[in-house]
Amino acid sequence: MRSSVEIFDCKSRTSRVVWQTEALVEAPNWTPDGAHLVINGDGLIYRLPVDGSAPPEPIETGFAVGCNNDHGLSPDGTTLAISDKTEHGKSCIYLLPATGGVPRQVTARLPSYWHGWSPDGRHLAYCGIRNDEFGIYTISVDGGEERELIRGGGHNDGPDYSPDGQWIYFNSDRSGLMQIWKIRPDGTGLDQVTDDGFANWFPHPAPKGDGLIFLSYRSDVEGHPRDKQVSIRRKDVATGEVETLLNLFGGQGSLNVPSWSPDGDAFAYVRYFPVE
Repeated sequence: MRSSVEIFDCKSRTSRVVWQTEALVEAPNWTPDGAHLVINGDGLIYRLPVDGSAPPEPIETGFAVGCNNDHGLSPDGTTLAISDKTEHGKSCIYLLPATGGVPRQVTARLPSYWHGWSPDGRHLAYCGIRNDEFGIYTISVDGGEERELIRGGGHNDGPDYSPDGQWIYFNSDRSGLMQIWKIRPDGTGLDQVTDDGFANWFPHPAPKGDGLIFLSYRSDVEGHPRDKQVSIRRKDVATGEVETLLNLFGGQGSLNVPSWSPDGDAFAYVRYFPVE
């Protein structure tokens, strides 16, 4: 096996396998109805039953056949955001019906990598590279001008909204080692959330607002590569306590995008197996 799509139950602290494949698949999103996971593989997007009762089925994305692992569903589950490079040669954010259809371009400036959807469904949060600097941006689902929240000072990536819409969490190495930060949607209130000996990436606030999960590498690992020993950790918003939920062989593709179950009692991720 190369990829194992799994679900971690936060109450029992146990994992179960949904589906395994020799192919490389990444970045599960959970549909709001709780029935499916959305994953990507080989440039395409697929829908996978959560109960593992059937293999993944492709979601029609038209010309967009170079999709990366930055994709996700709107809060009401009707619309899918994808990041694809087919049309422009650089990652561009598009929206299309969650059931499949013709992608509609949202971002004019490239490259742009989708990471979060505002709780009211009106805005997208994403990482963009502008003048060789990584920044955090938001934009209306209708397109138009992007809003720059922060750029430069380090690698800024992986933005995701808190469930109340008051904060956007992201990862940045602006203080040295990659850590979790948060900022208001208007660009104010920048605050560092974690400060430890791990390189922390891709924060995802829980639907109940009580915590957030993120991916942690050893401090000597550069970037967010695949095929590393990593941990998925949880920070309690009220107490500030950080706990390790599981250790796995993974990294890039394991937890890039929002993957919480609708009730916040579980999350999906991908475990990888070494290439022989």
